Amino acid sequence: MSTLSTNKRSSHQGYSDHHTNPWTYPMMIGFFAGIIWGGVRWLFYQMKFTTILPGFVGDPFFKQSFLKTGWGQLAGIGCYIVFSIIAALLYKLVLGKLRGPWPGILYGIVWWAIIFLLLGPLLGMTTAVTRAGWNTLFTEICVFLLWGLFIGYSIAFEFTDEASREPIPAPS
Repeated sequence: MSTLSTNKRSSHQGYSDHHTNPWTYPMMIGFFAGIIWGGVRWLFYQMKFTTILPGFVGDPFFKQSFLKTGWGQLAGIGCYIVFSIIAALLYKLVLGKLRGPWPGILYGIVWWAIIFLLLGPLLGMTTAVTRAGWNTLFTEICVFLLWGLFIGYSIAFEFTDEASREPIPAPS
């Protein structure tokens, strides 16, 4: 057997052995989405672009007076990380086969609507959109849109990008 065919076989075996775990990968994406976009939300709150607390997801579990402190903001970002992990797993389960950035963008907008139009005002996590102010609304919808894009496109790219798993052709 020639060296070229042996190299092709070993190269092909290396690629066929590559399998991304369909549950730990979305958990990792959700973790980093929570850190990155939780940090961005905290920064926007500090810069007064939004009046919604960075840890608003932790509001059902902590008092708002605690969430306004430094430790409370860290705990709130921790809750946002857990929320992002759950959202990424849900995305993988429901929309994981869809390609491109648009499903992720729409996913972020749907979560914004759920939180700011339905659950947030009902549970006291957020103020009503009619009282929140334009800066807060635009900031929050943009952050959620980018958060959803990050989760959706990362998962879609990993699980639908088959070209990266193809063996590298041997030079002619």
